[in-house]
Amino acid sequence: MAHVAPWKKTRVSELARTMADSPVIAIVDMHGIPGPQIQEMREGMREEAVLTMTRNKLLLLAIDEAAEEVPGLEALKDAVEGQCALIATDMNPFKLFKKLEATKAPAAAKPGDIAPYDIVVRKGPTPFAPGPIVGDLQKIGVPAAIEGGKIVVKKDATLVKEGEEIPENVAKMLPKLEILPMIVGLDMLKAFEDGLLYGKDVLDIPDDYYSTMFAAAAANAQALGVSIAFPAEATIRPLLVKAFREALSLSLEAAYPTSENIDKLLAKADSHMLAVASKTGTEDERITARLNAASAAPSAVEEPAPAEEEEEDEEEEVSEEDAAAGLSALFG
Repeated sequence: MAHVAPWKKTRVSELARTMADSPVIAIVDMHGIPGPQIQEMREGMREEAVLTMTRNKLLLLAIDEAAEEVPGLEALKDAVEGQCALIATDMNPFKLFKKLEATKAPAAAKPGDIAPYDIVVRKGPTPFAPGPIVGDLQKIGVPAAIEGGKIVVKKDATLVKEGEEIPENVAKMLPKLEILPMIVGLDMLKAFEDGLLYGKDVLDIPDDYYSTMFAAAAANAQALGVSIAFPAEATIRPLLVKAFREALSLSLEAAYPTSENIDKLLAKADSHMLAVASKTGTEDERITARLNAASAAPSAVEEPAPAEEEEEDEEEEVSEEDAAAGLSALFG
């Protein structure tokens, strides 16, 4: 049997006890994070979580040992690979994920890093003065030239496609172009709480996700309640408004006069009368002309017409046929 150093046994036991005693355990990826930045992250989380780094083999042994007390914890073993670390905390996995995301920041690429997206140098002027850097840019595929005393990129150039390795000459040039394609920070891989395993895809929820979802659900529920006329605190006002509008529409259709619709009924009768009058003979045209003249008259009090014209209007008589035609137009 191979000899196992006592410190390794002690380390495994300590890690196992930490996992067994903590409500939430997470495995995070620490690839590419400089040592000083790791220390800063550890200090920033000291009051809420414990960040522990160790060899992956020892971490796997500790998970197996802790799983004897916490069933299901062994599911975390799939996330233990590469440069990873253990986080033990009382925070729920969703809060922990957001806290870890806040530690991330743009960083320069190193040779061999995988491009997280297409790395593109955009067309336009650069901050460089004319010099040998023109040749360096052209060597990595950037169509650079000197114009107006400055180095200018003639057109957009894609240096590295998403998912490809970043070459050494490109990695050296990107910081000079102020392109920091890498995101450095604690990247949560998986978290465990109360027998449940949470992946990154589950934990990565926008801040307004639940508020938007509940608002949409409330609006849909209110619309359903109104459509089926279900009285409740949230629907009673819209239901009353809907009932009033439908009752008003029905009363107008049936020509049933009320205090709420009398002005609309009169306007409707007036428009019908004018429509009929426009299609009738000369006698009806006289009535229409008078109505139009009356509706177009200014509200201000006009000076009385000469006495002779008043006498002529008074002497003019309306025949029975004219009266009948006017009433027919009004109520037909």
